[in-house]
Amino acid sequence: MDPVARKAQRRPLEIWHAFSFAILGLYALFLLYPLFSVLKESVVTADGKFSLQYFIKFFSEPYYFTTIRNSFKISLATTVFSVLLGVPLAYIYNFYHIRGRSVVQVLIILSSISAPFVGAYAWILLLGRSGLITELFWDWFRIQLPTIYGFPGVVLVLSLQLYPLVFLIVSGALRNLDNSLLEAAQNMGCPGWARFFRVILPLTMTSILASSLLVFMRAMADFGTPLLIGEGYRTFPVEIYKQYVGETSQNHSFAAAIGVVAIAITAVVFWAQKFVANRFSFKMSALHSIERRRAKLLPSILMHLFTYLVVGTSILPQVYIVYSSFRRTNAFGNFIDGYWFGNYERAWRSVRTALPNTLIMGGSAIASVVILSVLIAYLVVRRRSAVSSAIDTMSMLPYVIPGSVVGIALVIAFSSGPLVLTGTMVIMVVAMCIRRIPYTIRSSVAILQQIPLTTEEAAISLGASKLETFVKITVPMMANGVISGAILSWVTILTELSASIMLYSARTQTLTLSIYVFVSRGTDGPATAVATILILFTTLSLALFMKISRNRDLIL
Repeated sequence: MDPVARKAQRRPLEIWHAFSFAILGLYALFLLYPLFSVLKESVVTADGKFSLQYFIKFFSEPYYFTTIRNSFKISLATTVFSVLLGVPLAYIYNFYHIRGRSVVQVLIILSSISAPFVGAYAWILLLGRSGLITELFWDWFRIQLPTIYGFPGVVLVLSLQLYPLVFLIVSGALRNLDNSLLEAAQNMGCPGWARFFRVILPLTMTSILASSLLVFMRAMADFGTPLLIGEGYRTFPVEIYKQYVGETSQNHSFAAAIGVVAIAITAVVFWAQKFVANRFSFKMSALHSIERRRAKLLPSILMHLFTYLVVGTSILPQVYIVYSSFRRTNAFGNFIDGYWFGNYERAWRSVRTALPNTLIMGGSAIASVVILSVLIAYLVVRRRSAVSSAIDTMSMLPYVIPGSVVGIALVIAFSSGPLVLTGTMVIMVVAMCIRRIPYTIRSSVAILQQIPLTTEEAAISLGASKLETFVKITVPMMANGVISGAILSWVTILTELSASIMLYSARTQTLTLSIYVFVSRGTDGPATAVATILILFTTLSLALFMKISRNRDLIL
């Protein structure tokens, strides 16, 4: 046992023990208990008997089992394409001079922070059966473009949405490379692209695997994209939704069983990635940072074309959404010739409720996330114990639980009994906290690990209490990391759909849910207007992050 853990065992009871058990209790109530409720729902029949009939049904009927296979195919293909786009882009961006470099970075980040289903909706407007690009190719060249619907469309949308995660994480790893290693490789006769495959890829493999896991998990759990453009291509998040809130029939126990299978699969993938990543794990500090250089004419042209094409294509949906929000629509909300502000007027009835809801619930969630993250980070880094280790482990669980499963877990747990929260703002705030708190915890832990313990010890030696030292010394020093993580959590809260769609009511509708409602009704004009408002909020949040944070690497 290390000295820190041994010291923790000898500590007398103090306020940090109360914080530890209070946070542990919150996780037990709002995470473990709902997950247990899902498990119970999946194995207990209506008459209270234990049964595995729902699992047998899922694995024995190809109609349902295909959803897992389809989700795997989409996630694997999305991960491959995201890596093929993100890794070369990160290499070009960090090793060579690119014109408009700062603009490229901002556009890459912007393309990653919108709700995936908004991107799917935009691509329908562009490449759907009556989409702008589809009709242009037919009118000008008499070329019928491939359909955006089904497997190809889902992979296209998710790859363009998620490759920035690979780019950002791998860029962080490339900035930690020591330039002397590359110079040594060149001196040993390993020039050009050979160094990329023989030196750079092995050195950044841990980051590539970490980003691949993040992309895989996000693609596996995505709900809105396959719902909008998957058509007959079914995935398990959509199947969970249909089984739980289906218009024609509902089977809550079967939906719970699919949720349990989903948790098991994503957990196996997560731990497998962790095992593989540990095989490549090592620490490196760059004494001599990488120096960007100018490429020769032809390679420079190709690199600029690749960069601008990828970034331009990925930001195109958001640009077109904003443009479409000013197009004139008919009485049914469909686009016609002309421009106006009427879409915003039509959307106002929904926005005037959804916008305050988004701000109130999002603000409450962020306030809770910040307070809990600061306490959890301090417990994990400074007050290590069995309880803080358990809290640290539980804080990672949302990474491996699809949002739709979190949603039905909370509904099952809190729709009856002594604590009824279903249909209230409270349950929406709880879902937002559970889903998004890991980002702020990770950011807070990282910044606290850089603060020397001697700073706190000096304050205590001068007569300050431990709690006073924490509030007046430690928390202000953590502010940069905490605020940065909170803004990232805020951005993802703004775009939350998969859990919220299981929990919302007419009184708790958010901007993202308003877009979904308009899209499902086929009213394109108001849908693009609300989506533009959402894009504006996420863009302002990004600008605030880049102003506050010295570290410009976003990890969503």
